This record gives sequence, structure tokens and C-alpha cells, in this order.
Amino acid sequence: MATTTRQQPAWKAPQPTSTPKLKVYNSLTRAKNDFVPLKEDGVTWYSCGPTVYDDAHLGHARNYVTIDILRRIVSNYFEYPLQFVQNVTDVDDKIILRGRQQHLLESFSSEHKTLDTEVVEIATKAFNAYVQKNLPELPADVKPESFDLEANKTYKAVLAGKSLAGDNVPAGDKEAKVKMHLRTAGSAAGALVEAAKDSKTLGVEDFYTRTQDALLPYLDSLYGSKIDASDHSIFTKLTQKYEARFMEDMRNLNVLDPDVITRVTEFGPQIIKYVEKILDNGFAYVTSDGSIYFDIKAFEGKPGNHYARLEPWNRNDQSLLADGEGALLNKSSEKKSDGDFAIWKASKPGEPSWPSPWGPGRPGWHIECSVMASDVLGANIDVHSGGIDLCFPHHDNELAQAEAYWSTGKPEGHQWIRYFLHMGHLSISGSKMSKSLKNFTTIREALSTGDFNARGLRIIFLLGGWNQGVEITEGLRKQATSWERYLDNFFRKALDVQRHPTNHDSTDQDAKVCEALATAQTTLHNALSDSFDTPSAMMAIQKLVTEYNATDRTSVTDDTLVDVAKWITRIVRIFGLDGTADPNDGTIGWSGVEIPEVAKEFVFAASRERDEVRAHAIAKDLSDETLDAIISKDTAAKLQDAAAVPYAEVLTSFQESLKELAHRKADPKEFLDLCDKLRDISLWDLGIYLEDRDGLHALVRPVDAELRAAREQKEERERVKKDAKAKREAKEKDKAAKRLESGKVSEKDYFRTPEYSAWDEDGLPTKDTKGEELPKSRSKRLKKEWAQQKKLHEEWLASQG
Repeated sequence: MATTTRQQPAWKAPQPTSTPKLKVYNSLTRAKNDFVPLKEDGVTWYSCGPTVYDDAHLGHARNYVTIDILRRIVSNYFEYPLQFVQNVTDVDDKIILRGRQQHLLESFSSEHKTLDTEVVEIATKAFNAYVQKNLPELPADVKPESFDLEANKTYKAVLAGKSLAGDNVPAGDKEAKVKMHLRTAGSAAGALVEAAKDSKTLGVEDFYTRTQDALLPYLDSLYGSKIDASDHSIFTKLTQKYEARFMEDMRNLNVLDPDVITRVTEFGPQIIKYVEKILDNGFAYVTSDGSIYFDIKAFEGKPGNHYARLEPWNRNDQSLLADGEGALLNKSSEKKSDGDFAIWKASKPGEPSWPSPWGPGRPGWHIECSVMASDVLGANIDVHSGGIDLCFPHHDNELAQAEAYWSTGKPEGHQWIRYFLHMGHLSISGSKMSKSLKNFTTIREALSTGDFNARGLRIIFLLGGWNQGVEITEGLRKQATSWERYLDNFFRKALDVQRHPTNHDSTDQDAKVCEALATAQTTLHNALSDSFDTPSAMMAIQKLVTEYNATDRTSVTDDTLVDVAKWITRIVRIFGLDGTADPNDGTIGWSGVEIPEVAKEFVFAASRERDEVRAHAIAKDLSDETLDAIISKDTAAKLQDAAAVPYAEVLTSFQESLKELAHRKADPKEFLDLCDKLRDISLWDLGIYLEDRDGLHALVRPVDAELRAAREQKEERERVKKDAKAKREAKEKDKAAKRLESGKVSEKDYFRTPEYSAWDEDGLPTKDTKGEELPKSRSKRLKKEWAQQKKLHEEWLASQG
């Protein structure tokens, strides 16, 4: 590709007016710059939001959760007042296509509620059209019944994970698209084959589900231009549904709501005025159909203007340019340059439109954000964020449009955005997720199946650089789980000390922990100040916990432990790891480390009584008076909230069982067994566990996945051991039964076989089958066998009564 040397932008990195709190990696300069907001009273931040035509997937979670982390750090750690604006794209080519196609399929299916001949005929044509367009290497006349065979033969290399060429080049997006098309066509082919065999056994809804991805574009090709596009509800029904689902997903991931949400459909007049001004400034032109294109040459002809600042190396990438223009835009022969892009599109039949001076039309994709951000935040904005894939052409086009709109003609140009922050991609085992490739896991699927939870996913993102690609591997998931459990256990220890003060004296180890806290605070501050280096910050927290764990618990004062726990709590809450909890409320821990509040009164009482009963039972000095003194300290109230009743019942039941054992002077072991039952059954079934510790009271904690896994492993070991024992016993029993059965024959009859011809009065053989006397050695051996059989026969007789 030919390259052209272009004038570098006159714009420079923001210069600090005071000592900056942090540096950020700025995509505009491709370097770390001092972060200096325009105004001392707050930071303005615009973030590119979702295009709402489908459910958000984990790739979107990576983007929005990571932006949320940065936003929280800026506002809660560095304490900048912040106005956060995020858009919702509720009209663009993808939405028009999806909304129109869904409308057409709904209309078609409502007219054909049974699997009739017309449905199968249309689906067959849709299958053929889909294959010819997307899988051109297959025979043009491939039939549904032979599709799998032909596909496996033609695309053998791709299906084996290789490139289309079949060489050693790793498979990429092209191969991923082929696999997607093979799945779509294969699903439709399978449904058509089943329908041909017996259409009565195949439900019509199942048929539509399996063929819809082929039916949608085909129905659109037939009827898309004929729908009444003035009825915008065809499209808003789709966008309103998925905007609501997106916001629900974000809240489930603990992503803060934007301060302001902007929607494209609510900014029609502002967009038209914005386009008019760009035209008036001489940076755009109108084509004969009423479309308006941004004039890159005219824009760069003015001092200080520069196009494609973020990714200048991609400005001539035709695939990116085409993707940025959208699938519905007609290629215009009136474009002055291939790189010029539409800022206003003349609407064609079947597309929604709004009135404008240039005729019915709709906004281009890129103009939307330029207008909404400018309208809400003005001519100068501190931060603009989004996914790395938006750099070019979307954000580069945004910049050009806004700078053309706000153009002052000054040699340095107009600085619209000071800092561009781009989040890195997410991949799972090397595969980048994409809606277009249909290879994604939606957020709600991942959360509902338990594959991920909000905290675990956020920890994964915190362990990776915000502007670097993150690949979710099994190793990274284990690292995140380990980090979370590490803090779970630490918070439980700290909360327990708060509940049971120890009043230890200060020691050298206490001083070391205090020093470790100061070091961690400095390390974390420096990490966050260095362009939000959350991986280093996470390691600083883990190292501090390790330093504490390495000390003797009795050598660290309660105050020191509480100080460490409160600081860590504040930081993890700033990172968004504890729901809506206030980072500055001075409490300890995060959700999940404590038992329910309604349970505490009764469970803590039961745990204390159990500790004391166990100690006296082990010492064998549990008198009636001692037991009465232990139980009398706690009495369950007669009236409780409904949620507290199960816990109160456990306490009462435990106390009554203790009294019953005392009444019948039970052995200490029975008291210990009762204590185990309280721990392993009564409280476990309520999701609570008592962790016994040598020389200390039991640690009260919720039952979590780690504990459940440990119990399941223990139960499995015990089951295997029990099965092995039962197998041994059965074998021994069978062996004994066979031995006993062999004793049915009397010793006097045992040797009366054709092998011998004479016997004495006890049944011992004296002559062999030929009538010859038996040798003494053989007679001696037979006598031993005779004695054994006599014993067996006596045992058998005894067993028979």
C-alpha cells in the first residue's frame, strides 16, 4: 500500500498548570501524558455506548466494566468531580437491517403458522441464496441433503482449524466467518431435510428458529424496500428492548449508570444544525441524492487540521472504511475521494428518515457522537473513551467532524478532546468475540450459568492492563479466583478480630505490618498514578495480605489489622468490587464474607456456646452447673422476623439437645458429636460454617464454593472408601459362604469317589482305583484333608442348627 507523508498535527499534549495527580496513556499522542482537566471544578467525560440491536456479550463487558473502573478511580481515588456522558446508538445500518428483518420474519411467520409448502419453498430459496453469497466455494446447486458432505469436503482445512488456504498460517476472522456461515447454512439444511422427510413431526417454531438466519436476509431482499419505514416503531421496538436489557446487564456487572444518557433519535434537530455548520465551514459537500460527505481534502487544507490522528496508518484501509460507512449506503460516484465519509445519508425505501434541508434522510454513524458530545459537554472535552476497535474510522471521523464544526481558523486548529482512552480487546482462549461472527457469550448467559460473576469478571479485568488485550485463560481465571479467596479469608480474620478484640501489645512484627501497609499505599498510589496500572495495584494488595499472613496473629495489634483491612476495603470498593458500598464508610470487607445480618444474634450465640461446651467436654469437666452457666447467657427472643426464625430455631434446638444429654448423664463424646452436628448439618444447611481453629474460638463464615468443593471431595473420598470396604466385606462373605457350602459333605463320604476302591470305617481311602495299597505319604496327606473336611462339616452342621 502506498504511503504519503503528511503534515503532523500542530496539537500537542496538554501542558500541566500544576503538579498533576496522574499520567494517562493518551491515544492521541500514543504516549503517557500528565492528566490536567480543563477546569478545576471537574472532569468532562464522553464514552461511546452500545448499538442496541442484540444482547451485549463478554467483549462489551470488557469495555464497559473497564471504563467503569477508570471512572471510579478518577472520581473516588483522585477525587475529581466528574460528569460522565454515554450515548445509545438507536439508529444505524445494523439497527435498520435487524429491525426490518425481524419485522418481516414476524409478519411472515404470523401469516404461516404451520409448516406449509410455501414456508419450505421460501426457506429453500433462502438457503440457496445464503450459500451462494457467503460460501461461494460450494457448488451453486448444492442441495440441503448433501450440504454437510460438500461442506466438509470443500472447507476441510477451515474445519480443522487451519486457514482457508490450508497452509500453516493461523486461522483468523475470515475463517471464523466461514465457520459462522457453515453453522447457519448447516442449521437451515438440517431443518429442510427433516421437513422433507416428515413435516408433521417438525414443529413450525423449531423450523423458524433453525432457518431464521438464512430467512432474515432473504425476506429482506424480497420485501425490505416495501415496508412503511415512516412507522419508526418497527425499529424502536428493537432498540428499546435491547437498551433496557443492556442497562440491566450493566447493573448486574456493577457498572455505574451514566450521569447523562444521550440517544441519537432524540438529537435530530441538533444533528441537522451540526451538519449545516460543517457545510458552511467548507468541510463537506452535498451529492445529488441528498447525502452529505465529509471533505477530507478540504479539511486538511486548513491550518492545524489533520485527519486520522488516532490511527493514521489505517486511513487507506478499504475494509475499515467500508465497515465505517455501513452496509446500506450506496456507493456514490460523486464522492471526491474514497476516504470521504457520509455525515448525512439520504434514506432509501424501507429505511427510516427525518426531514432535512437536503430531503428525507438520517444521520451517518460518526456524526452522532460528535453532535451529542458537543451538545452536552461543549467545544472542549477532557476524556473520550471506547473500545480499541473504534479508533478508526469512528473516533478519527468524530474528531474530524467536531474540529470542522468548532473550527476557528487558528494555525493550531481546534482541540476538541484532550485525552482519548481506548480499552483493549477481550478474547477467550485466543478467539475475539464479535456480534458479526456470532461467536460470543452474552453477559446474561455467562452470569446465569455461573461461568462468571460480576466480581470475578472485574478482577480478571483489573489483573490485565486496561488498554491491553486480555485473554481469559484457565490460568487467569484461577489467578482471579485465588486473589478473591485470599481477600475473603483476610476480611474474615479482620472482622473476627473486630468482633472478638484481643488487646495484643505492639511488637516488632506489628511494626513490620505497619511498614508493609505504608509501602502498599505508596506502591498502589504510584501504580494508579501511572496510567491506571491496576495489575500492579492488585499485586500490592495481595503482597500486603501476604505480609500480614506471615506474622503470628498474637503479635499484631487489633488496631493495625483493622487499619490494614479498612484501607484494602476502601480500595476494592473504589475498584467496584463490592456493589454500591461506600468506599469511605470506614467498614471492613465486601459482600459474601459475612453471614446474613438476621442470623448473627443467634448463630454467634450458638457458636460461643458450642466453643465452651467442646472445651469442657474435651477436658471431661462439663458439670450441670457449668452447662447451665453456658446456656443461660443466650436466650432466643420469642418473636423474630420471619427471616430470622430458622437461625433462632437452630440455637433453641441446640440448647434443648444439650439439656437432654445432661439430663441422662451422657458421655462427653455425645456432647462432641452434638457439636459436630451443629457445625456439619444444622448450620451448614443454612449456608453457615463454623471453622474450628486450634486454641481459638470457631470462625463463623458463610458456606462458599470453596467449602462446598472441599466437602464434596471429602464425601467422595469417604464414599470411595466405604464402597471399597463394602466390596471387601462382600468378597469375604462370599468366600465364607463358599467355604461353608463345601462343608455339606461329611468327612466319611468326602473321599468316596472313583479315584479309590477301598476305605476304612472313617471313610479314609486305603486303596487306589486299581486296588493297590496307597503309599504312606499319600495316606498322610489325605488324612490332613480328611481332618479339614471334618471341621468344615461340623461348622456346616452348626450353621444348620
